Order: sequence, then C-alpha cells, then structure tokens
Amino acid sequence: MNPESRTFPDSSYSNPQPPAGDGVIPVSALNRAIGAALERNFPLSWVSGEVSNFTRAASGHWYFSIKDAGAQIRCVMFRGRAQYAEFTPREGDRIEVRATVTMYEPRGELQLSVEAVRRTGQGRLFEAFLRLKAQLEAEGLFDPERKRPLPAHPRTIGIVTSLQAAALRDVLTTLARRAPHVRVIVYPAPVQGAGAAEKLAAMVESANRRGEIEVLIVCRGGGSIEDLWAFNEEILARAIAESRVPVVSGVGHETDFTIADFAADMRAPTPTAAAELVSPQRAVLLLDLEQRHARLSRVIRRSLEQRSQQLDWLARRLVSPAQRLERQREQLQQLAARLSSAGGRPLRDAGARFAMAQLRWRRARPDPQRAQAAVAQLAAGLQRGFSRRHEQRQAHLGQLAAKTALLSPVRTFERGYAALLDAQGHAVRSPEALKPGRTVTVYLAEGVADLGIADVQARLDGGL
Repeated sequence: MNPESRTFPDSSYSNPQPPAGDGVIPVSALNRAIGAALERNFPLSWVSGEVSNFTRAASGHWYFSIKDAGAQIRCVMFRGRAQYAEFTPREGDRIEVRATVTMYEPRGELQLSVEAVRRTGQGRLFEAFLRLKAQLEAEGLFDPERKRPLPAHPRTIGIVTSLQAAALRDVLTTLARRAPHVRVIVYPAPVQGAGAAEKLAAMVESANRRGEIEVLIVCRGGGSIEDLWAFNEEILARAIAESRVPVVSGVGHETDFTIADFAADMRAPTPTAAAELVSPQRAVLLLDLEQRHARLSRVIRRSLEQRSQQLDWLARRLVSPAQRLERQREQLQQLAARLSSAGGRPLRDAGARFAMAQLRWRRARPDPQRAQAAVAQLAAGLQRGFSRRHEQRQAHLGQLAAKTALLSPVRTFERGYAALLDAQGHAVRSPEALKPGRTVTVYLAEGVADLGIADVQARLDGGL
C-alpha cells in the first residue's frame, strides 16, 4: 500500500498519536491529538489577565479573551459554570480564571475552558478577610448581645463617607424624602485608597467624641473587593464596635459583605437601605400623630361627658337647707304616726288571736250524747257484721267437708277397692311389680293386712 494514501478516519481514531514517517492524518485527528497533549501537560491552573471582547451568548455561555502587555488568549465559560460566578466580567476588568488549556477542534484555536473566575488578587484578599473575621468573631466583637437597638425617632443623624461618593447623594436624598425634619451631619473621609480605613475610623471616633448625633451611618457604593477593602480593616471594625452611638453599615450592594457589616449594630444591604433604617418616614409619623390626636380627642370627649353626667347627678342630690328641713319635718311626722299606730297594734293583735282561739275551742268541744249514740251504732253494726261473717264461714266449712268426704280414699275402699304398697311404701300399679316371695301391704276399708306373694299370674284382659 502506498504510504501517501494512508488515512485515519475519525470514527476509528482512538489514540491520537502522530504517525511516523510520511504518514498522512486528518486535520481533526491532528487537532484532537494536540488538545489531548495540552490537557495532559497543562493541568487546571489560575491565569490572570485583562478582559476584552466579552460576549454572553443566548445559550448562557461566556466568550471573552484575557490579555496582558505581551499576549492574549481566548476563553470560554459554559453556562453550567457561569451561573455560579459571583460577578460578570466587564471590558477592562483585571481577573483571574481557573481553567484548563484546550483546543477548539473545528477551528484549530487554542483556548482556556474556564471553571471559576475572580477579580485579580481576590483570592489573597478573601483569605485575609476570612482570617480577620474569624479573629474578631472569636473576640466576641460580632456577638448579637452587644448590638444596640436603633433610636426610633432620632433628631440628628451622622454619615461617615466621602463627599464625592454617589452613596452620599443617595442617603441625603432618602433622608430628605422620608424625614426632612431630621438634622444631618456629614463626617467626610475617603472610602478607598491608602490610609482610608484609618481616616474612616477617625471620623467614627470624632462623631462619638462630639456627641451631637443619635445614630451613625457608615456607607459607600459598590465595587470590587479591592475597592471595598478599607471597610475590611481591623482598625475600622474596632472603632465601630467601640462606638457609643449605634452604627448602621451600608457598604456596597446587597451581595457585598465586609467586616464593618459584622461589627456594626445593624447591616443594611445598600446605603439607601441604611438611610431608610435610621429615618422614620414623615408621612407615617404624621399619620400616627393624627391617629393619636383622634384617640386623645375621643378620650377627652368621653371623660367630659362622664364628668357632666356626674355633675348632673350631684346637682339633683344638692338641695337648699330649708327644703332639707321641710323634708326632715315630714319624715318626723310620718315616724310619729307610725309610732302611735305601732303602740296599739299589739293589743289588737292579742284580741284577734284570743277570738280565733275561742272559736276553734267551740268548734272542737266534745258532745257526750252524740258520742254515745255513735258508739252504740258502731257496736250494733259490729255485732251484725260478726254474725254474718260467722254464718258465711260455717257454710263454707260445710262445703269443704262435703268435698273432702267425697274425695276421701276411705269412701273408695268402702266401695270394695283396696290399695297395694310394696316394702318401700310405693303404690303397686303393674303386675310386673309383684314378684313371688315378696311382701305387700293391703289397705282395705276396715283395716290393713300384710300379704306374702307365693305366685303371680298376670291377666291380659285387665278388665274390672
């Protein structure tokens, strides 16, 4: 076979090794072999550079390049990884990507397959952030017990931030809208750059020393971890924790967390939210004041009505001395009449009781003649009843004697009958009960005889 005509179909090419000599291989096999060699020799690594040509495809994949002063390389971050990224890179951002070196075979382009992305230096800064957070947390600087409640109606609010910060305008606008009656004092300090943390801490201490505010806001807008690093410094965290005035931290966006957030008495997701936390809304206060005024008016009106009713009642009870003397004179006359009437009442009552007792005695007095006649009448009736009862019992006794005589066994024996009893005293009713040698007792009308049985011949007719 001519060596120049040898080919390597993609479907059967499993070990992409370049052939020796003058062998011919397809481009796809070559690219696949290069890609495999790259993946073997360049493990998963962090690569830093500046973002350019960033594109988010409709599929959710990210396509961009990273470059430095001397070179650039294309990158791809697939949707499954991109959706977990903490931020979306922008043109010109300096980032670090954790990627493997691969070959995009259809075009033969070298690229990085990105698995994670972070801003440049974020790894070291984040580790420092975690170390400081653990240290201060172990000291109790973040304990909920030391957090103080915010004043409900502050008269003066302090703000520690930069005069050029957009966050200051947002906070002032929110405070002017919600609580225009509240006084605001700004303690200016840079929010990023060298020495920013020391100056922020100095402003927090100055606000406490001057004692002219009831609550303090420490804020700035969003940014990278490097931009927010002043709020991750230990000196600022300790100044916030030692503040006698309650401190609200409003740093960055909702997903940004700093050491100052943990040290503050309350964290707000944004500077605007911090302003809303410390300021009572004027419209709500006015509505509450109106409701309290209405309740107070109702209470006062109800109290006045009750006092007026009590006054009317007391006025009805109040009389002049002459009227009171006349009323007491009438009461005295009534009492005299009742006393006079009460003096003769016992005698009248006793007379009435005596008359009633006399009437009862007359009705209950016995009459001997009437009683004797009644006794005689009762004795005659008793005699008649006894005689009639005796005759009835005699007649009934005669009837029972006649029935007894009629049913007596003696009358049956007198007609020629007899009764046989065996040795046990049982009546003999069947010839089978008569056995030779036994003794039976015969009861007759005129006596009793014992018979010994010599022979028994049973008759079958059974007639009398």
